[in-house]
Amino acid sequence: MVQDEVFAPPLPPYPMHECGIFAIYGHPNAAVLTYYGLFALQHRGQESAGIVTTNGPGSTFQLHRDMGLVSQVFGQEELARLKGTRAVGHTRYSTT
Repeated sequence: MVQDEVFAPPLPPYPMHECGIFAIYGHPNAAVLTYYGLFALQHRGQESAGIVTTNGPGSTFQLHRDMGLVSQVFGQEELARLKGTRAVGHTRYSTT
């Protein structure tokens, strides 16, 4: 498992169509809602999953990512550490 506090790297100009992406803005439990969104999108990528959270400008980012299904990557402890009112989640489906 990887648990980091990081700043966001530049994103590609568009998301890959094979993966699942879910985002939420302005909710105190953004990570939990993102988890459920990724769980619903899991058919879009079963290789790995990650969620990054923040409270907005000037805040740090909290990140958790790992290989496996969404339910294997995130438990209650991991979700509790992902504080923030904004979250983006991703499930990965590799094609090469």
